[in-house]
Amino acid sequence: MRDQKEQWLAELLRLADGDEGKKTAKQARILEAAIDMFATKGFAATSTSEIAQKAGVAEGTIFRHYKTKKDLLLSIAGPIAVKLVAPFLMRDFAKMLELPYERVDDFFRAVAKDRLRFARGNMKLIRILVHEIPFHPELLEQAKTLFRDIVAARIQKVIAHFQSLGQIKEEQPWIIMRTAASLFIGLAVSHLVLMPDVPFDEEKEIDRIVDLLMHGISPRAPE
Repeated sequence: MRDQKEQWLAELLRLADGDEGKKTAKQARILEAAIDMFATKGFAATSTSEIAQKAGVAEGTIFRHYKTKKDLLLSIAGPIAVKLVAPFLMRDFAKMLELPYERVDDFFRAVAKDRLRFARGNMKLIRILVHEIPFHPELLEQAKTLFRDIVAARIQKVIAHFQSLGQIKEEQPWIIMRTAASLFIGLAVSHLVLMPDVPFDEEKEIDRIVDLLMHGISPRAPE
């Protein structure tokens, strides 16, 4: 992990200092190595000896700072992740949701572009959370709280606004939000995870996704 750090990593290392004072260089290397290994191999398949080797420290050094391997995971994706991801996730996203979009398709297009950019810049974080949340109740509960209280609440207000303007059908806002999220997440996964080396025209792909969201897959009646 000597290449350029992902956008969130330096902030995570800063937050990880907590009340203990600044992390030593060894501790920072342990966190970086663990992030890289957990994102690449997953938590279960990664041993502390592999993390130690990648970090260039003795395995005992890890256990001086973290009682177990799970403690190390939670120091990355647990309480710190809540302090980091919530504001980081919403830092620019919240501003975007407050912009005065006149058309709902422009809003959905902006959301798709913003989240694709976020996913592209934070793939290791996303891999860790996707890999580990199903197996660690603590992380699942934090993710649910983050989504319910911060993300969903704001987006549902925007959807209700466009429903009041007659631009979205009268359906429960969370169903519309879930449908849009499924399409946008599918776009990010297919191009950033499954086919990262296949070039694609981002603008055209997003336009197609938004068109499907707004009009469905049934053929349109001739005008």
